[in-house]
Order: sequence, then C-alpha cells, then structure tokens
Amino acid sequence: MGQASISSVVPLSSLILSRTLSSSKNRLSFLRFNLRFRAMASHIVGYPRMGPKRELKFALESFWDGKSSAEDLQKVAAELRASIWKQMADAGIKYIPSNTFSYYDQVLDTTAMLGAVPERYGWNGGEIGFDAYFSMARGNASVPAMEMTKWFDTNYHFIVPELGPNVKFSYASHKAVNEFKEAKTLGIETVPVIVGPVSYLLLSKPAKGVEKSFSLLSLIDKILPIYKEVVTELKEAGATWIQFDEPTLVLDLDSHHLQAFTHAYSELESTVSGLNVLIETYFADVPAEAYKTLTSLKGVTGFGFDLVRGTKTLDLIHSGFPSGKQLFAGVVDGRNIWANDLAASLNTLKSLEDKVGKGNLIVSTSCSLLHTAVDLANETKLDKEIKSWLAFAAQKVHEVNALAKALSGQRDEAFFFSNAAAHSSRKFSPRVTNENVQKAAASLKGSDHRRATDVSARLDAQQKKLALPVLPTTTIGSFPQTMDLRRVRREFKAKKISEDDYVKAIKEEINKVVVLQEELDIDVLVHGEPERNDMVEYFGEQLSGFAFTVNGWVQSYGSRCVKPPIIYGDVSRPKAMTVFWSSMAQSMTKHPMKGMLTGPVTILNWSFVRNDQPRFETCYQIALAIKDEVEDLERAGITVIQIDEAALREGLPLRKSEQAFYLEWAVHSFRITNCSVQDTTQIHTHMCYSNFNDIIHSIIDMDADVITIENSRSDEKLLSVFREGVKYGAGIGPGVYDIHSPRIPSTEEIADRINKMLAVLETNILWVNPDCGLKTRKYTEVKPALSNMVAAAKLLRTQLAHAK
Repeated sequence: MGQASISSVVPLSSLILSRTLSSSKNRLSFLRFNLRFRAMASHIVGYPRMGPKRELKFALESFWDGKSSAEDLQKVAAELRASIWKQMADAGIKYIPSNTFSYYDQVLDTTAMLGAVPERYGWNGGEIGFDAYFSMARGNASVPAMEMTKWFDTNYHFIVPELGPNVKFSYASHKAVNEFKEAKTLGIETVPVIVGPVSYLLLSKPAKGVEKSFSLLSLIDKILPIYKEVVTELKEAGATWIQFDEPTLVLDLDSHHLQAFTHAYSELESTVSGLNVLIETYFADVPAEAYKTLTSLKGVTGFGFDLVRGTKTLDLIHSGFPSGKQLFAGVVDGRNIWANDLAASLNTLKSLEDKVGKGNLIVSTSCSLLHTAVDLANETKLDKEIKSWLAFAAQKVHEVNALAKALSGQRDEAFFFSNAAAHSSRKFSPRVTNENVQKAAASLKGSDHRRATDVSARLDAQQKKLALPVLPTTTIGSFPQTMDLRRVRREFKAKKISEDDYVKAIKEEINKVVVLQEELDIDVLVHGEPERNDMVEYFGEQLSGFAFTVNGWVQSYGSRCVKPPIIYGDVSRPKAMTVFWSSMAQSMTKHPMKGMLTGPVTILNWSFVRNDQPRFETCYQIALAIKDEVEDLERAGITVIQIDEAALREGLPLRKSEQAFYLEWAVHSFRITNCSVQDTTQIHTHMCYSNFNDIIHSIIDMDADVITIENSRSDEKLLSVFREGVKYGAGIGPGVYDIHSPRIPSTEEIADRINKMLAVLETNILWVNPDCGLKTRKYTEVKPALSNMVAAAKLLRTQLAHAK
C-alpha cells in the first residue's frame, strides 16, 4: 500500500493550480483583495470531502485495490481541498475551515495526530503512514479493524479510539499544520479544525484488556502536550484562529465531565495566547450547566452553537452571553437539504446581535456540511419546482454569506425574494399533501399494533413449518454488487436495454446467488438484492412523496457514500415493490427465502426528511406503506420476511429527556408493519453499527421473531447486556464476522465467537450470520467467509449433540 504519510502535501503543480485557483500572482492578489474587502462575518463549520462526483471515493478504492499509487491519491486529495477552499473564498466566507478533509474519518485523524495506534498494527513510531492509517480503519490480512460506530445521531460513522493507561502518545501526524500551510500557499487564510481533547476522550473506549471502568478522562494530561505542539506549530505557520470541535457538550454530562473541559482549556490557555480560539458544538441544545461551563472557558474567543436542532440554546444566549466574546450562530442547517428561510434566520440573527453586540456575531452553519449533499448545480434531472426548495452544501455556503451581508446592511434583495418565493411554492404545493394518507396515519394512534400471540408461541409454530436446525445460518440480505450488475441496472435505467433483457439478467444473478447459498448449505436464503441500488433509495423510488438526485451523495464511512432520497410530501405505496423478485427467488429453492424490506424508521432516518411536519407523522405514513408490502409478500407465499431497522438506534435523540418519546413512536412504527401477519410467518429485523445496550428493552418491545444485529466489530459489546441478566426470548443473531473489512475469518475464530454467545444465550434462539449485508464485498471474500461461517455452525451443532 505504500508508506506515504496521511499528512503529506503534494506540491501543487501548475496543472493542479490551473484546475483550482490560478497560479498567477495577479489571481492570488485579487483573491486576497476579495478576502479582505468582501468577506463578511461568515463561517462554515466543515465541508463534504468526497467531491461533487465522488472523486475521493474512486481515488481511495483505486489505491486500496493497488491500481494507483499513494501519490495519485494525494494528488486527487490536494485538488479537492484547493477547490473547496477556493469555492468558499469566492463566496465571501471569512472563516474558512481547513483540516476537515480526511482520507477516512476526522476522529481517526486525531488518533493519528496523537500517535494512539493500537499495538496490533505494528506501527513503530514516526509520521503515520497510509499502511497503519488504513489498517486501523479497515483491518488487514492479519488483524481486524478498530470499532466503527455512528457519529452522534447521524449516518456518518467514526473509528472509535482504543485507549488505556499504557498508551504512549506522540505527535505523529502533522496533517492539521500541513493543510493550513497548503491553503496559505494558495492565498487562502483558513481556520484549522481539530477534534477537541475532551470530546476525543469521551468518544473513545477502553482498549481490549483494559478495565471497562477505566477513566478515559484520566488521560487528559497525557494528550494535552500533543495539542500544545500542534497549536504552537499552527501559530508559527501564521494561523490566527483555531477551531476545537467539542460536540460532546450537547450530551447529558455530569460535573466530572464538565470539569474536564475547564481543566483542559485552562491548561491550553498560555499556549493559545495570541490565537483566537473557537469552541464549536453541534447536533442539539447545549444543556444549561454545560453552557455555563463552556462560556466560562479560559483562552476562548468564540462559541459555536447549533441553532437549528438546538433552539433552546437561544434562550440561554438571551439570558446571558459573556461580554466581548464572539457568537458563531449556526442558523443554516448542515444536516438537511431544504433551503434556509432567510427572512426568519435574519430575524433570529438580529435579535442575537442586540444581545452580543455588533461585530461579535458571526453567521455559521449548524454543523459541518459533511452531512448534506455537495452541489445542487449537478442535479440537472431534478424536478424544477422541487429543486427550487433545496440547498446543498455549495448553496448553503451562499446562504451563510447572504445572511452575513444582510446583517451588515448589504441585503441582496433579489436573493431574498427568490428564497421567499420558493418557500411559498413549497407551502402551498398540492403535490405535498395527500388527505387520505393524512387520515390513515392519524387513525393509527388508537392502537399499539401488537401481534395477537406472544413470541414463544409464534416461534414454535414457525419451527414446525420451517424445520430449521439448531444454530440456523442466514445472511443479512445483499450479495456482492459486481460491475456487470451495476452496468445492467444503469443501462436499463437509461433505456439502453429492454425490460425483458433486464429481468433476464437479474433472474440469472438471483439464481447464481441461490445456487451459491445452497452449495454452502445455508439454511435461510436471500435473493441477494441484485435489482437494488440502495436499501432506502430502492423503496423510495416506488413510493409517492419521494424525490431523487443523481449526485446527491453523502459520506457514510471511508469511501462508502449513500444517496438519501428526499421526502417532500405525504408517503403512500401505489403498487407492490418486491413481490415479483421475492416470489421468483422462492421458486428457485425449497429452502425458506427471505422477503427483504427496509423498515419505516430506517427509511426515515436515511432520507432527507420534510421539515414541515413532525418526523413521527412521516414515519407512520411510511409504516403503512411497508405494512401493505408485508401483507402482499405473505399472500405470495413468503414465510420469512425481514424488515430492516438498521438505523433505529441512530435516530435516538442525544438528550435523555427526549429519548422515550422517540423510542415509543419508532418501535410502534415497526410493529405497524407486521401486526397482521400469521403466527407461522417469521418476521426478522436487522440493526447496524451502534450501541444497542441502552435501548435493549425497546428492541425487545419491537416484538420481532428474529433480530440480527452487529456484534463482531464492537468487541462483542452487545453480549454484555445479556451477561447482566436481560432475558431475550426471541431469535437473535449477533454478527459473527465483520463484513466492512476484507479480512476472512477462520472457522475456529467464528466458532469461538458462537461459543461466547452460547454462554449467555439459549441454544434454541441463537442464529449464525454475518454482521451486515455483503454488497460492498467481493465474491473472493464472501465465499470463503460464508463457508467458514457454515462450517463453524455445523461444528458447534456436532459438539452440542455430543454434549447431550
């Protein structure tokens, strides 16, 4: 893979400069003039890294496959960074972020900066190279990857640091400094962004072998010297601002946690002297005690707040804001794609300006724009009316600047008029509201929609019908999506092949997957989902109330991007969506064939959702549509139906006071989908990477017959909840191997995992399956991994039979 450093900066040749900024002195002088005289009090928290056409994704995957060099990857990265900085500079943004670019994840970048590389990766010091960096993220042939989990309540994933008392921290990645210098060479002054020291520790976990009770915050004085080195180098390089992201301040923290912030920034005070320091928070309200701690921190110039999802923070600001400090007001939504209501935002900003004083208010995004699509200009096929309602990252940059200009008395009347017209169009558009759907969803509130029979009786009825062995094996749904398969879908969509040819090609692919599973002797089969582009988009394309983009990609993790649908109106199902393919697949085998659906909560959480009605109302509408599909599948003879709720945990509000209400309607929505099926129809669900232990009782309340759930990459954290005495009576399949890594686990390794599960779970409820779907893997990885998985299950069956 090569030893190139993640912080290496490719010399910006005239070729690169010609694609981004001009290399001429006149252009740089003009740009500096623009920055000095055009830039208003405007700030962007962060920006998407993948590029408008997913340039970084393809560069990464080419490098991982050995088809391109480290230098090729670094060149693409440099071009992307330069174009992003130029775009913000040209838009008139004053505080432009740097070091928000990442080859994989910003938390992993911080781990590299601190030299906190777990011993198993064989790193011997020095500047972190691509080998160690990507091994931590993806694993390698000999060792597994680090745990990956959701970034707060988003669909972005971060690599969880593994720390303990014996970690030797060292300054091992100069990426933040090098990218600041890179931007400066281009004539652009930036604000380096670094994950703050306290949030970094609070987002970490004790490494394997370290007591779970180990206090991660006890490491604060060990990492602060590295932070001081970084700050010192940035000052020497000419930085005037630095942004520390401390998003954990929006969580329910106790006094011990809050004291860590006070201590950390007191320790940093002398080092940051001469620099302007911004502490950025996002994703929710900052609790009152945390607000008090935050606004009292020493050496801090400004404070950033999410005023879209954190509207209660407005009351705290109006009640008291430190004199002379700067407020970075996040009024432009960084997590959705709806155009900002500029008039309403301007009113909010004016009221804040009265409080904090002229010159102390900076217009900002609510969070990094990483969580939204890149550029609406690339959407040439989107319905014009719907397009007028939207703003992607590039457009949000202009919204921020337009608000900053208006605040300073330079309001762009044409821009504001166009914005108001778009909002009026959306509010009164007949395509948004369906009265029948509204009535059907409203009527749901009178019942809790539970199946009539309890789960143990249902499992008995299902076993009589399905006759499955002990430790039944299955997969989660998707099989590898080959280049040929993607080409077939693309050509059918472009009408280059007929429907008959398309159906023939997909039928052949399904048959191949069915035959492979039969050869492997898997017990409950899947059809492999060859007709599906994405588990949410596929359904959204067949439901009313959804719109779709061509290039609206958002990073999920590493090079993996998703293209969330846009829910703009009331949702209903015009016709059956999956029955044709599921029935076809079932006709190819005598084994049970799972019908594969995406659940309402996951469709909701993995879409850009309308913001003109409560989220639960939209979720109930989707639940009714999926219920219709479940009933059609059952009528077609499908006896096992999986309704994936991969993102149910992800939508859990960050504040505990708001969680019960969310879980109530989210779990209710799932139950609505399958409340009317027969006892002999087995309902499965699946959940992805997240921390489930705190919602295990809600998972039980979903009343699914079988749940498959991520387990292997989180060091089997899930099993601890059962060790602590939680009784689970339904079928459960904690994942036995990590599909997000190319590594192939051995039969012995999988058998060892199953044995750990059998220590806390009853034999008759345990299923054996991978962590997640297999669409991102290659058949050369999938075949041996599944073969080893089945062999492990058979080995354990034999051992259990002998034990009896």
